[in-house]
Amino acid sequence: MIYQYLGVVIGILAVIIAIIRFRDGKTSSAMLIFWIAIWSVISLVSVFPETTTILANLFGIGRGLDLILILGIIASYYLVFKLYTMIEKLELEITELVRQIALNQEENETKKYINEDEDLEK
Repeated sequence: MIYQYLGVVIGILAVIIAIIRFRDGKTSSAMLIFWIAIWSVISLVSVFPETTTILANLFGIGRGLDLILILGIIASYYLVFKLYTMIEKLELEITELVRQIALNQEENETKKYINEDEDLEK
C-alpha cells in the first residue's frame, strides 16, 4: 500500500530533521532519542499495521485505529498541559525580569539626581 511507503519516508525524513536540529544545537540528546523512537514506531506501524490490532487487544480495545486515536488524544492533552506550564513559568520569569529592570532604572535615576544635586552645590 502507498501509505506504508509514505509512512516510512516521512519517518526517515523526520529522523533526519531531528538529527540536523541536534547537530545545530537546537535540541537536546534526550529529545533526539525521543523523536527517533517516536518516528521509528510510526514507521514500523506503517509497515506492520497489524501490530496496532495486537496491542489494542492487549489493552482491551477493539481496533488498532482506536488505540492510535486514544494514544494521540492522550499525547495531545499531555502536550497542551506541558505547554501551559511552560507558558506560566515564562510569565513568572518575565514579571520578575520587568521588576528587576524597573528597580535598576529607579536606582540609576536616583543616583543621577543625587549626582546632579551635588554638582549644583559645587
